[in-house]
Amino acid sequence: MSLTSSILLILLSIFIAVGGQLLLKVGINRLGVVNFGSLNALKLFFFGVIKSPMVMTGLFLYIVSAAIWLIVLSVVDLSFAYPFLGFTYVMVLVLSKFILKEDVNPIRWIGTVIITIGVIVLSRA
Repeated sequence: MSLTSSILLILLSIFIAVGGQLLLKVGINRLGVVNFGSLNALKLFFFGVIKSPMVMTGLFLYIVSAAIWLIVLSVVDLSFAYPFLGFTYVMVLVLSKFILKEDVNPIRWIGTVIITIGVIVLSRA
């Protein structure tokens, strides 16, 4: 597999995982704050999770992402592929800001720039 194909497969796995993370967040927000104070509350939470299409789709996307990641690992070195996962943090932060309307402070933006630079440096080494 070519280097370009490998990177595209890595990015596909990352994009799918990030989509799954966003769906998990939206789905769990719809369920409300989790109360772990009693066994009944845990049971209600569990059944709420398995009945939530968003949460279940998010979990499904994680499985798909993991399957693609296994393909990636079969064709490239882990030391090459793994640093790309740093882009997951960057993408989640950006999408959380613009899709979920979360407040993102300047320190987090600086951190994402540092992560991005690190991934670029590691991918060229």
